[in-house]
Amino acid sequence: MTFKQLKVAVYADGADKNEMISEYKKGYVSGFTTNPSLMKKAGVTDYVSFAKEVCEAIPDLPLSFEVFGDDFDTMEKEAKVIAALGKNVFVKIPIMLTDGTSTAPLIKKLSDAGIQLNVTAIFTVAQVKAAVHAFKKGTKNIVSVFAGRLADAGTDPIPVMKKTCKICKSKPGTLSLWASTRELFNLVEADRIGCDIITVPNSVLAKIPGMGKTPMQGSKDTVLTFAKDIKDLGFSILK
Repeated sequence: MTFKQLKVAVYADGADKNEMISEYKKGYVSGFTTNPSLMKKAGVTDYVSFAKEVCEAIPDLPLSFEVFGDDFDTMEKEAKVIAALGKNVFVKIPIMLTDGTSTAPLIKKLSDAGIQLNVTAIFTVAQVKAAVHAFKKGTKNIVSVFAGRLADAGTDPIPVMKKTCKICKSKPGTLSLWASTRELFNLVEADRIGCDIITVPNSVLAKIPGMGKTPMQGSKDTVLTFAKDIKDLGFSILK
């Protein structure tokens, strides 16, 4: 399968402003997601300034920015600040607080207020149902299931993702998202099961130009790489 054959929307996952703009200009992606961990990795020091600059540079694609709070009152205030950044902005709300409390009541309150949400850190079908149930009819929202982290724990993410897609389709305007992508083939998997979106780190996005390469091409390219590295080593087995 080639990239152009994919029906699933590919979002870039990162928080380096320059890299985000670079991916935007390449034209492969149709949206962007960020999170606190990615901001820490990228060295972001001023959240609001970073978000405003990204919104100015990427005004016509969906952008997801996450709240930092761990209580409903703080999260609600932060959500309003983030939502005000632009009509293309989705506010990321974790499905639970650090003490395990479900954020479904807050999700409902924010959705009722017309704020576009991206509910994140979801791992179970029950969490998917809780989020979708809390969305107000007629609003646009995203449900982010961490398929890659499920796989990291030895759990097959496909059954969860299939059910997620079905549940999301039950409420118009709700989009299913495959999160924590680990490899390029995840794009194919997400596409096969009907996911609306897959969010992809730059390390995987870099492999898109090679998508659709035949096995024989892959074999030859590998041998050529070996040959180049052998030459660079500058020594031989036989004396």
